[in-house]
Amino acid sequence: MRRRTWVYVALAAVCLATGACNNPPKDQEVVEAAPKPATASSAKAAPAPAAQPDTLQILSVLSVERAVDLLAQREGIVQKISYDQDRWVEQGAVMAQLDDRELQTRLQNARLDLEIAQNNLKYAEAQTKAMRAEYRRQQELHKYGLGSDSALDEAEFKANGAGFDEESWRATVTRKQFEIHALELEMEKTRIIAPFSGYVARRYIREGQNVVKNDPCFRLSQLAPLEVRFLVPESAGRRPKSGEPLQVVPVDDASRTYEARVKLVSPTIDPASGSYDVTAQLTHPDLDRLRPGMAVKVLWPAGRRAATP
Repeated sequence: MRRRTWVYVALAAVCLATGACNNPPKDQEVVEAAPKPATASSAKAAPAPAAQPDTLQILSVLSVERAVDLLAQREGIVQKISYDQDRWVEQGAVMAQLDDRELQTRLQNARLDLEIAQNNLKYAEAQTKAMRAEYRRQQELHKYGLGSDSALDEAEFKANGAGFDEESWRATVTRKQFEIHALELEMEKTRIIAPFSGYVARRYIREGQNVVKNDPCFRLSQLAPLEVRFLVPESAGRRPKSGEPLQVVPVDDASRTYEARVKLVSPTIDPASGSYDVTAQLTHPDLDRLRPGMAVKVLWPAGRRAATP
């Protein structure tokens, strides 16, 4: 009996072990099934945020409307320099003087010649008046038979000759006046005059130097209003309109940004670069740290491309 009982116990243990192998625990089923809902939810994930619109960075330099090199208009020796670099100059001020002594002498002689010509003209006018009066008198005498034909012809000849002399001296007076005017213009060319108010950015000449025509003497520039001129690719989109805003950043300090507005837009396209010219004026309230000639980057919004028809 005892042996048969142990056999039954062994068979029961085998059956229990087989059932445990075929039926895994419930918590294991949960663990294995958990990844399935995760796969379904991943298909419905939120879209990534849209990227910020890109911006064209166009290199350029700051400039001003009035900035010119003042050139010598004639040859001469620099006699005096009245303004140096970094000085403020008012419009019309004489910045430098060339030696004009020779021109002064020629001008004085021309004025004396003019005075002589004017006196000769006055004499010729009086003589013409007298000769014409004599001619009229001879006409009256000849009319009543009291004068000869030869006397009448002589009076007519002298009256006409006096008139020609008068016209000749009048032309001489006019020519002398033009000569004086030309010398006065040459005198003006010996003075380097500021065409507008501004700062002397550079002085090229020194006293005693012999300059020739078109030699640079001074660089005169204003400091405001500041402008930036740059080329925009035609492919960048629609053309901007006057007054549209943009931003300008100094190349040496990207942390500073300045506001500007479009001032001029070229109506034509440069065939070599496929771009057009734009001029913008800086409108930021604090521009004390900026100077003409500084390198800057123009931040050209690419958002304008969306408006392309």
